[in-house]
Amino acid sequence: MVKSLLDKENCALVFVDQQAGLAFGVGSEDRQVLLNNAVALAKTAKVFGLPIVASTSATKVYSGPMMPALQRAIPDVSAIDRRNMNAWEDDAARNAIVATGRKRLLISGMLTEACVNFLALSAAEEGYEVFVVGDACGGLTPQSHELALRRMQAAGIHMTSWIQVLLELQRDWTRHDTYDGARAIVEEFAGGYGIGLAYARDMIKPG
Repeated sequence: MVKSLLDKENCALVFVDQQAGLAFGVGSEDRQVLLNNAVALAKTAKVFGLPIVASTSATKVYSGPMMPALQRAIPDVSAIDRRNMNAWEDDAARNAIVATGRKRLLISGMLTEACVNFLALSAAEEGYEVFVVGDACGGLTPQSHELALRRMQAAGIHMTSWIQVLLELQRDWTRHDTYDGARAIVEEFAGGYGIGLAYARDMIKPG
């Protein structure tokens, strides 16, 4: 059960296997939409100062590096490469997550059925409160993606979306330290909601 709302002081973001070689196999959502959602999530984490851990797998033999658009959003984050599918079973990746000191993890990655699922279930078993950002995760098919989310949810893992993460962290638009950054992300990535915010800024003038 969620004890409180997400806060910038109590959570960390983990990207797992956000790589083109894996994106080729994604059929649960349009790949560009998934990439945009992941970039929006990364930018959100930067605006709110969340610790970010990124891990990749098989970069040299199959999957390639972390997707360039995502890397550009978090240029100071170096991905930890692994051989196995479960990042929690890789000492370097697990130690980096533990070193954030945060007990709430936001997870985004590919594939939902494997690398996301394994990391989320393993971290939850170790006492972490895990939130999977479902619209920033890609599965092989819509059905297998949904079934993977359901399995994690049945294990007590929470489902969320990138826009909910942003709004939950901001909560009050009078929080001026993050207002400009959060609003810019919404305008760029949040579709009609972002269009509405831009319209309000440009067209609605004080009396």
